[in-house]
Amino acid sequence: MSLFEEVPRPAPFTATDESSLAIPEHLQYIVIEGVIGVGKTSLTKLLAEKCDARMVLEQFEENPFLERFYADRDRWAFQTQLSFLASRFRQQQNLGGRDLFHKHVISDYTFDKDRIFARLNLNGDELALYETMFGIMQPTTPVPDLIVYLQASTDRLMDNIFRRGRSYEKSMDRSYIEGLSQAYNQYFFHYNLSPLLIVNSSNIDFVGNPNDFNELIRQIAQLRHPGTTYFNPSPTRLPLL
Repeated sequence: MSLFEEVPRPAPFTATDESSLAIPEHLQYIVIEGVIGVGKTSLTKLLAEKCDARMVLEQFEENPFLERFYADRDRWAFQTQLSFLASRFRQQQNLGGRDLFHKHVISDYTFDKDRIFARLNLNGDELALYETMFGIMQPTTPVPDLIVYLQASTDRLMDNIFRRGRSYEKSMDRSYIEGLSQAYNQYFFHYNLSPLLIVNSSNIDFVGNPNDFNELIRQIAQLRHPGTTYFNPSPTRLPLL
């Protein structure tokens, strides 16, 4: 399921002036989301540098069960999920304090994503226990002022995962990524807690092409709709890195 099947493409990118590339001050907490390999951490770093924002990155490498999970998902799913839940909750609690040095906070994940993975990987009593713990934690976490959801084809995601070469991702199979993409699309199809910009990132290179990156910033800066906005750019020549 793609969220872009009926969405028209805008005109090709054009040069934009600096006034259209400023992130509005009311967007104090921006989250970049998407499936594994879509480029959310890369975009978070670029945006944080562009607008001198505080950057919050998911600490996935600190999860002691992650490599074992990819080798045997059934055996290690519960331990991996609880470790992520605790780590993400600690980070979210630290977002509430006032930052005197940055107008914006930009993160490469939202706390609610934890439930997407849990419902995909857990079942039975383990899922019930997880849902209880998540239900206690979630109401105390901050709601983003904007979520930018990067959507891409399975082929693009698998190619990105292969090219970045993380050892524990070598055993990741296509069916898992497809299932994860469907779960993400289903979640964001019903999302209504904050403004949402859904970006078809299969045809843009915001890392290697400054015009693509600037156009994406312009889309964020011009957002005035409290619901869901779609950005479906025309293909560009360079691949996503």
